[in-house]
Amino acid sequence: MYYRSKSAQPVGSVTEAKRKIEAFCAYQERCHKEVEAKLRSMGMIDESIAHLIGHLIAENYLNEERFAIQYTLGKLRIKSWGFERISRELKAREISAYNLKKAREAFENEPYLEIFESLASKKIHAVEKLPLSEKKRKLFDYLRYRGWPSELIYDKMGSL
Repeated sequence: MYYRSKSAQPVGSVTEAKRKIEAFCAYQERCHKEVEAKLRSMGMIDESIAHLIGHLIAENYLNEERFAIQYTLGKLRIKSWGFERISRELKAREISAYNLKKAREAFENEPYLEIFESLASKKIHAVEKLPLSEKKRKLFDYLRYRGWPSELIYDKMGSL
């Protein structure tokens, strides 16, 4: 049995592509890399892609600073990620250093220490029946994977 990929079908005109890509960007915040990949999957050539991205920026459908801040706050609040993980993900999306700095400022304005404490407490509770060394290793691995700084994790492990 053959499976078709879920990529977009090629579009016939720039006008139709503009309508589709505006809807794509209006649905949720997008970075330039995602939009470019979507346009390529629609069969657009480089000149059309540059034109459409310029249009999206001019019409405020596409704003990387806004994307970086919203992405950071969403991952912090919903997935409880630390800034190291968020930063790594933003860099993979080719977000500029300026926008990373803005995302860091948004992160610092949130109650991230309470989120860290809540996340650590849940994990400690989940591994409470294990020996102390195993408990510390699992807690460290879990929190590092989620992008929290080692200093915070060691402080938390010291209180076990």
